[in-house]
Amino acid sequence: MSSNLPNDKHNNKKPVEPFADFMRTMNDFLHEKPIRGFLQSIDEFFKAPFPFEAGFYVNTAETDSEYIVSAELPGVKKEQIHLNIAGHYLTITVENNEMETAEDQHNQIFQRKISRQQSSRTISLPQTINERMVKATYRDGLLQIRIPRTKGKIIEID
Repeated sequence: MSSNLPNDKHNNKKPVEPFADFMRTMNDFLHEKPIRGFLQSIDEFFKAPFPFEAGFYVNTAETDSEYIVSAELPGVKKEQIHLNIAGHYLTITVENNEMETAEDQHNQIFQRKISRQQSSRTISLPQTINERMVKATYRDGLLQIRIPRTKGKIIEID
């Protein structure tokens, strides 16, 4: 019999893995100090790019008389929230503008840092929104927008 049979006790050769060397080289490359630091900084950025994350939670519900849009915005001030209505779209935008200034003992500015963060969500409704009828409230981190439903004209078919 041949000595290359799979059950042969004298065959001590390991199976050939075609990508083993390549994978080992890539693993070593990605764990070198400059690359590892760069990858960690990218990971940290995507963990929390905004204090309220890239997209905030929005819930829409409807009753017989109105649409109710709720957005959870913990830690956001009322002045940071902007609502925009265009046609049948409602856009909720949250902006955070911060300015830090460092001064010396003579009150002369030697460092100023300005950061601007913005996140928005657009909700599409099945009808055109009458902006004069919309009511919005913001309490305890919950924005609630009430949009009355309008009845269209019913057309009889001859």
